Amino acid sequence: MQSRWKKLDEFFERYILLKNQSLMTKLCIFSSFLVIFPVLSVAIISYARSSVELENELRQYSGQIIDQVESHVEYYLQEFEITSLKIINSPDVSSLLKNEKSVNVVEGARNTLKDAAYSRADISNITVLVDDDIVIDTLGVRNFYPSPNIKQEYWYSSVPLNGMTMLVTRTLKLKNKEQPVISLVRRLYNPDTLLPVGMLIIDINFRRIEEISNKVTISRNGYFFILDANGHYVYHPDYSKLGTKIEYNQLTKLKTNENSTQILENERKDFVTYTYSPNIGWSFFTAVPYKDITGGIIQIGRTIILTILISLIIAYTIGFFFATSIIRPIRRLKRFMKEVEIGNLSGRVLVESNDEIGQLSAGFNNTVEKLSNLLEEVYISKLRETEMSLKQKEIEIKMLQSQMNPHFLYNSLETIRGMALEENQENIAIMSFSLAKLLRYNLKNDSSTVSLGEEIKFCQTYLQIQKFRFEERFEYEIDIPEWAIQQQVVKFSLQPLVENCFVHAYGQFSQKFRITISVVLDSESSFTIRIEDTGTGIPNHILDELTRKIEQKTTNSDGKHIGILNVQQRIHHVFGSEFGLTIRSQLGAGTVVEMHLPIKENSDVGEMK
Repeated sequence: MQSRWKKLDEFFERYILLKNQSLMTKLCIFSSFLVIFPVLSVAIISYARSSVELENELRQYSGQIIDQVESHVEYYLQEFEITSLKIINSPDVSSLLKNEKSVNVVEGARNTLKDAAYSRADISNITVLVDDDIVIDTLGVRNFYPSPNIKQEYWYSSVPLNGMTMLVTRTLKLKNKEQPVISLVRRLYNPDTLLPVGMLIIDINFRRIEEISNKVTISRNGYFFILDANGHYVYHPDYSKLGTKIEYNQLTKLKTNENSTQILENERKDFVTYTYSPNIGWSFFTAVPYKDITGGIIQIGRTIILTILISLIIAYTIGFFFATSIIRPIRRLKRFMKEVEIGNLSGRVLVESNDEIGQLSAGFNNTVEKLSNLLEEVYISKLRETEMSLKQKEIEIKMLQSQMNPHFLYNSLETIRGMALEENQENIAIMSFSLAKLLRYNLKNDSSTVSLGEEIKFCQTYLQIQKFRFEERFEYEIDIPEWAIQQQVVKFSLQPLVENCFVHAYGQFSQKFRITISVVLDSESSFTIRIEDTGTGIPNHILDELTRKIEQKTTNSDGKHIGILNVQQRIHHVFGSEFGLTIRSQLGAGTVVEMHLPIKENSDVGEMK
């Protein structure tokens, strides 16, 4: 058994590792394998990835185009829905729907339809059917399609009864030709009885939709088409298919709630990308022959094969010269290793190739480079550590100094209060005492939240100070239920909102000004603090800007509304983004700011109610 393994080992070394062959032969054969296998692997992976990437790019490109077309068509058709509402609400048509059928009313309604039709080149005809005995259209004698036949068309009975519009594909019959159109249909109702009395049909030609479609460039042989909710062609480059049922059952079974791609089982094996528009109930498609996609992939495959052949030729050429130069880079590497041993890290080995020796030389260079950088980083780290230690001590000194300032102000206010009492200046004493309480409130508690009772006391102190300022022109009311006193709020959150009432809402308002603070229960898990004022209100453009900033949940960058946005940010950080501020205002009537907050888990909601 041992002799058999020995013979197998000798065979492997002799015929696989080429033990007794010349170095030139070994290098030529091994270099061939080293080139063929990596390049072949890269070729196979590249070919497979290229196929996937090309298909993904086409899918993404087609999807983007379809989305753009969908948006254009939706906006385009919305204009006609507005036109239909203008027609229905016009005086003459409204009178006609009220069963007023005089000649003047009918002619007035006809003129209304003509004005709407002539205002747009893409409206081919507008028809109004009323009570089976009145038919008004803008084509008049040029319309060779009998109006009673409209009621026999497949879509007539499915027009929504709720007054909404419906889009269908029809064909107008003129004297010498037939014109395919998209019809926007809507049931007409008597404004007095609200009973259906007829139908409005606006026939839209394909001029604009064709312009949009012509801008859709998928490939040389690709095309674009649209289907309605029932699987009928709304648009197709071949006009003979308009209004007909699609011939591919595969496309009628697509899910309407997703955008995707499929390979269509037809002669061309079309690569179909589709999207569904819930607004108008249409599906938008692009179809590209799959061979147009694979054509580029085949070209990539040919290029890869040619690259492999060229690489083999180059490999054999390089292998021949490599044998004579293999010793020189090894000796060079050994010499630089000696330099590193004695501490010289500035030298680098010259890398002349990308073979094993070249890779070894490059690895040695990288190791020396990393070692040099590491020594430098250790030195810099020590410097930074020393610098940070000095900065830390400086910060600690500044913090101690900053803590002294509020205490100094607090003690100064107490001194002023004492002096005012000695001089019987009670108002000055009360105001100094209130200011001291405000300052003490900021100093006594480092927590981010406090009870609503504490915040109300702080806010009430601020309002008392303002009462001294505005005297009889200002009054306030605080209505806080018992259950809300211990609820948690963000510290220093009510006072900025109340202050805004004076800074922004009071303005030039000369009448008596009132602020009301109240609390209401929203649900078992949340409540609302409401701050109302009777000030001048906020202009609409400023209110819209402030609401947008609050909804963006970002900090303010222009210096406006700092207090409100600061409170909003702190509520988000403490309680979550589902809680925060909302603002309602009306010019001349005042402003309402509502703060939505969560209820503590141990609160008795039953008692709150």
